[in-house]
Amino acid sequence: MITTPDEIWRAVSAERTTLVELLESLPEAEWDHASLCDGWRVRDVVAHVILSSRPRFLSLLANVIRARGSIPRLNLDTAIRYADATSSRQLLADLRAVVPLRLTPPGTTPVDRLMDVLVHIQDIALPLGLEHEMPTASACLALDRVWRTRWLFRAQERFSGFRLAATVTAWTVGTGPAIEGTAADLLLLIAGRTARLSTLTGEGARMLPERSLRTLG
Repeated sequence: MITTPDEIWRAVSAERTTLVELLESLPEAEWDHASLCDGWRVRDVVAHVILSSRPRFLSLLANVIRARGSIPRLNLDTAIRYADATSSRQLLADLRAVVPLRLTPPGTTPVDRLMDVLVHIQDIALPLGLEHEMPTASACLALDRVWRTRWLFRAQERFSGFRLAATVTAWTVGTGPAIEGTAADLLLLIAGRTARLSTLTGEGARMLPERSLRTLG
């Protein structure tokens, strides 16, 4: 169980280290492979993880204005610009450098940094056929955060009328037909990823409407 800020940050550092290890032997061509996020290459996802791990207020403010207040557009635009201007080798070096950082963009928490890296590792790994088992305790913490964060993922709106239940741990939310799966697969689902839909079970999993399956960045 992860409860203290120090434990959360240690989990963040562990996942960032995992991402470094996944990327170390990645062929150059695969840095341009499509990720699970529409319009995002692997290198763009890596750039986003780096930028969100070392936020700079004035730069963030300027980019929010440029993106007209849209956080998804902000994330994609800044990631692409940074990725296009940075070699794969330098991106890997920059990622190593942020592993120990304990910084959060304004309005976010350490759990957001954990959720972000957990999901983005899978955004990279799954399309490339790589495997990384998401730690259950970290996944449950991230599930709670995504479920309660209404302004970005809108999970409660998208999965209204369903009960989401993790199969290995006691995490559950909502009421209605059940959607069951591991904490990791439920996290990907409510974060807008459809790559693990086939692993989900329960009556609700067969009834998921289009509004629940939008791909989110």
